[in-house]
Amino acid sequence: MLSFIYLYCMKSAKLPSVAKGYFAFSMALSSLMLAACPVSSQTYDDPAIKAKAAEIHAAVLTLDTHADVPMYMVSHPRFDLSKTHNSRTTGSRVDFPRMKQGGMDALFFAVYLGQGPRTDSGNAAAKRRAKVLFDVIHRNVADHPDLAGLATTPEDAYALEKEGKRAVFIGVENGWAIGRDLSLLKTYYDWGARYMTLSHTRNNDICDSSTDPKGAEHHGLSAFGEEVVKEMNRLGMLVDISHTSDETFWDCLALSKAPIVASHSSARALYGHRRNLSDEMIKALAAKGGVIQMNMYTGYLKSENPKRVAAMKALQKKYPRVNELTDAEREARSAALQEINTNYPTVLATLQQVADHIDHIVELVGVDYVGIGADLNGGGGVRGMYDVSEAGNITYELVKRGYSEEDIRKIWGGNFFRVMKEAQRVAKELNYFPRR
Repeated sequence: MLSFIYLYCMKSAKLPSVAKGYFAFSMALSSLMLAACPVSSQTYDDPAIKAKAAEIHAAVLTLDTHADVPMYMVSHPRFDLSKTHNSRTTGSRVDFPRMKQGGMDALFFAVYLGQGPRTDSGNAAAKRRAKVLFDVIHRNVADHPDLAGLATTPEDAYALEKEGKRAVFIGVENGWAIGRDLSLLKTYYDWGARYMTLSHTRNNDICDSSTDPKGAEHHGLSAFGEEVVKEMNRLGMLVDISHTSDETFWDCLALSKAPIVASHSSARALYGHRRNLSDEMIKALAAKGGVIQMNMYTGYLKSENPKRVAAMKALQKKYPRVNELTDAEREARSAALQEINTNYPTVLATLQQVADHIDHIVELVGVDYVGIGADLNGGGGVRGMYDVSEAGNITYELVKRGYSEEDIRKIWGGNFFRVMKEAQRVAKELNYFPRR
């Protein structure tokens, strides 16, 4: 309880100075309690750890680099981002009030497109859908200027934090959004996109996916994909290799002049899913200054019931592009999903398992190369971090495991912001000066 009271008080500009002094004293006392408390006696609900974690959580800028909020808003046209929603009854994991409640300062909203036909008409449709998603983001931010603002740089996020507002960044998920039109990268950059995930669950004209059942098509980047990476470098847009094949990863690492990122991935050594990065890949990513952001999708953290997996695959095959569904199809899909959840309820991974992945990466390459990309509204959400209102539990778990405030500041956004700044430096070196 103390942690939530303290977090609210420290973030509130209206709190009287006397009260702030009282809570500062309480936190100092709690710090002494923490120092005196032996590790063997600590529990998950240790009040001293909670108090210390709340202090750190309020002090650092928190950034989650991947959430599928726009997709949810398009599929639920009456969804109000300015109101608090119940994640258990609505399926929504993110809104502005819950971001504030969880102390989440900044979040990348994903312009996500499930892979569709790689034809002229298919690519034109992808461009139209991407525009719809960009418009949804811009409209919702513009409609609530008292709650949030659009951010394109780390400096924007810090400025919005000082104003008590949420910072909304934009990332594109699936390079199918540009089809074979390289000029769309500049268009999307001007609309606010600061990274692009090169593929999703299937191969596209840029590269191979890690999960296409047909296997490799290009054996990494295609010739067009190489031009995409070069243009992203020129613009200062981060190359995101989440969802891409191993061969694509290595091609991007070798070609990109700026560090590359995995906006929502995990460690393959702890769970052997192809979507996760191997130790060799993580070491190489870190050696070139990149960062891997921890995913919180259960399917990438632990084994699931095979019957549920098969049922979900069948559902996805039947309704491959949620954004395009009619009202009737949306209702049918919702009913089918409810039936799957009833017959084969998912057993969520835990926040402790996510933290195990962080520990592994830190032991492997150090604390400068890991962050948070929970994939909320895209299937992400674990026990202990089911929606954005529980973001403070991440800090709590890290404090419990001995991470310092400086470590946590890096994990919560400092590392990713470092890579963003380096991408901008490379862009300037390539004689392109991004417009604000």
